[in-house]
Amino acid sequence: MKKILSLTAIATAVLIFSNCSSSKKAIAAAPAKFNYETNVQAVIAANCAPCHIPSKGGNKRPYDNFSNVKADIDEIIRRIELTPGTRGFMPFKGTAKLSDSTINVFKQWKTDGLLEK
Repeated sequence: MKKILSLTAIATAVLIFSNCSSSKKAIAAAPAKFNYETNVQAVIAANCAPCHIPSKGGNKRPYDNFSNVKADIDEIIRRIELTPGTRGFMPFKGTAKLSDSTINVFKQWKTDGLLEK
């Protein structure tokens, strides 16, 4: 009887400790959150220049910095989701919308908390 109780106790301990380590693995596997430097900055440079990049001759609100993009994120998303030809549609010189994946960069960044780095 002592052997059965001992084996049961050992099996229970193994199960408890194995479950503890798997929760650490789940936390470590969480996807990285979007941030301005890694995800958003390049999209803006590629799609919002020259109008919103002052060093390229633009005269609109500059979006070459984190604080301006963060402050205007709702308006940016609203305007890039408009139908081409609609007043306020961005990119202004574009005749086609940005791809869904490009628009989703802005949306995911907002969802993830508007992180800078």
